Amino acid sequence: MLGESMRFELESGKTKCIAEDIKANAMTVGKYTVINPNEDGPLPISHKLVVRVSSPKGNSHHLGDQVDSGTFAFTAAEGGDYTTCFWANRHNPPVRMTIDFDWKSGVAAKDWSNVAKKGQVETMEVELKKLYDTVTVIHEEMFYLREREEEMQQLNKETNTKMATLGLFSLLLCLSVAGLQIWHLKTFFERKKLL
Repeated sequence: MLGESMRFELESGKTKCIAEDIKANAMTVGKYTVINPNEDGPLPISHKLVVRVSSPKGNSHHLGDQVDSGTFAFTAAEGGDYTTCFWANRHNPPVRMTIDFDWKSGVAAKDWSNVAKKGQVETMEVELKKLYDTVTVIHEEMFYLREREEEMQQLNKETNTKMATLGLFSLLLCLSVAGLQIWHLKTFFERKKLL
């Protein structure tokens, strides 16, 4: 996923969570910083956060406790929505913090400038590598989407089968109840000698 960094405000005593759908075995990197409201002075002591990055199954990939900035990087073990939550301590009076957050995954997570420096490669070679990785990610994404489509089709078939079974059972139950009602009414009227 390609993306720019985002800025958001967080009031003390509140939580803000951001989710990113990351597929299995994809690399992801993130960087967060509390913006200093005093451009010339030090960051106020009240501007500290607790930051947690967790997987869809609740596994923690990063925990920053009482920090004003930090980074994380990991390869996703499972596919799904990964969540980054920011908590701000409660202060009286309430404090509002501005947080700069940059989260990239897949091809965008790779540091292409270091690739160019390490290999002494030409700009065109770096662009070609970027394009190759993008095509590879698209190719893998197509297979991933095909698998998801097959799973959905299987789920639809199972649901249709269950609904047909439930519908047939409901019909049989209704017919049985109707038959019992007719039998009951017939015996009732025979006892009362109305038939």
